[in-house]
Amino acid sequence: MLTRMISLLLITLNCFNGVIGDEHNHMYDESEEVVLWMNTVGPYHNRQETYSYFSLPFCAGTKESIGHYHETLGEALQGTELEFSGLDIDFKGDVTRVKYCQVELSEEKYQAFVYAVKNHYWYQMYIDDLPIWGIVGEIDEKGDGYYLWTTKKFDIGYNDKQIVDVNLTSEEKVKLEPGAVISFKYEVKWSPSSIKYEKRFDKYLDPNFFQHRIHWFSIFNSFMMVIFLVGLVSMILMRTLRKDYARYSKEDDLDDMEKDLGDEYGWKQVHGDVFRPTSSSMLFSALVGSGYHIAVVSLCVIIFAILGDLYTERGSLLSTAIFVYAATSPVNGYFGGSLYAKMGGKVWIRQMLLSASLMPACVCGTAFFINFIAIYYHASRAIPFGTMVAVTCICIFVILPLTLVGTVLGRNLAGQPNYPCRINAVPRPIPEKKWFMEPTVITVLGGILPFGSIFIEMYFIFTSFWAYKIYYVYGFMLLVFLILMVVTVCVTIVCTYFLLNAEDYRWQWTSFLAAASTAGYVYLYSFYYFFFKTKMYGLFQTTFYFGYMALFSMALGIMCGTFGYIGTSVFVRKIYSTVKID
Repeated sequence: MLTRMISLLLITLNCFNGVIGDEHNHMYDESEEVVLWMNTVGPYHNRQETYSYFSLPFCAGTKESIGHYHETLGEALQGTELEFSGLDIDFKGDVTRVKYCQVELSEEKYQAFVYAVKNHYWYQMYIDDLPIWGIVGEIDEKGDGYYLWTTKKFDIGYNDKQIVDVNLTSEEKVKLEPGAVISFKYEVKWSPSSIKYEKRFDKYLDPNFFQHRIHWFSIFNSFMMVIFLVGLVSMILMRTLRKDYARYSKEDDLDDMEKDLGDEYGWKQVHGDVFRPTSSSMLFSALVGSGYHIAVVSLCVIIFAILGDLYTERGSLLSTAIFVYAATSPVNGYFGGSLYAKMGGKVWIRQMLLSASLMPACVCGTAFFINFIAIYYHASRAIPFGTMVAVTCICIFVILPLTLVGTVLGRNLAGQPNYPCRINAVPRPIPEKKWFMEPTVITVLGGILPFGSIFIEMYFIFTSFWAYKIYYVYGFMLLVFLILMVVTVCVTIVCTYFLLNAEDYRWQWTSFLAAASTAGYVYLYSFYYFFFKTKMYGLFQTTFYFGYMALFSMALGIMCGTFGYIGTSVFVRKIYSTVKID
């Protein structure tokens, strides 16, 4: 299975996480032990604010404890904290309701449970990798009493030797009072099921939400936008360029005096500067290389998710993304290094280091900042030290060398500046133009249409990550990815054409930033989503939300900026190689 292969490859990199535990093939013989893992507990409205299950004064069963080790790097980074429940569960072995432990409520334990009930705490468990959710307690209808659910009733379905369904029913609520002794019980009921093992995760999916007609309509609407934009760009540019070609061809037949007396304007007049290396070429090439890298990683992960059902295993999607990012690092070095060489860059080692560390530094910096808050809150999202070391080793010993290989290849194979026009020794003065043709205005407006093509999909992605939905319609995501790419390229080509026609040759950064401004609109939308679509609260959850949304928006902006620059550079090279220039 694809996910297992990727997990095993990541385990070889993550040698600091110790012995691999809880490995099994999901096949059970009769009366074989079935482990119930307690994962995390936390407020319902703050999905990422989770704590160890036993951080609340729950008690465990009497069975001997079993240790759990993170199977993948993604599992560790996502704050999975599996602890053995101590409950004795055997395959096909029914258990009548029985007490497994009791807790005497001291004032401290009483306040802990009351706080959990007030804040609608829920908890998560796993049986055979199937997630189970339960609520800690509930408030009396009058609001003056707090009750705790004390009995867990498990209804487990099996098909042959495999577990295919698990349901939890919370029963017997007990009022919380200081000094009270609360007994915890459990019950297990096994029953045969016709559900196939491959389909056992289908119950966790929500087709009514993800395959709603609004989702289909948004895809159709975005597709129509693509057709309209491509047609509009083709019509405008071909008609306009045809007139430009005719005018410039006519000018070629004039003598020098007539040319001097003629009205010279338009994109041809900047042919000696249009391929001039941009300012901050090191940073620009590092951003473009990172954009290529992010695009390749995004496409690969989406395809793997379509083929491999990555949502069925804990942390597998994040583990896959980390592995693909590390393995495709030469892409970053190749395109970033070749672009820097074309622009005449000399300090290529410094550029390679910047390109290799740009995204990892931003991700690690954001994660470590949030990690300090998680440690203060004693949350399960606090990244273990061993995991930090593992991530650092991947960056130093995998990503950096592969980026170096890509940079060397890029400089030697594609680093020659074979431009169709010579670059003037002295830069041409940029004439004044109307305010709406300024690069700043173009940059701000350039991201509106690309954002409009994806904002509906952003709602579904945000809901799956920040709420309790499992995103599984990666075919939709692939379509939106391709639509975003086409829309971004079309918009930036139009923007760049009008910029060049105003005799402003600063198109490299303008094309990149005009496309990258899509990320600004996504980040603004995240504010709307936070305040009007969620009930999140508290420092930790708010910091987590806006920190990682900023990171997501930045990665999206770099990728879209790269799309814009790639499409525009092809367009610019094409039009200047077509017209005869003396």
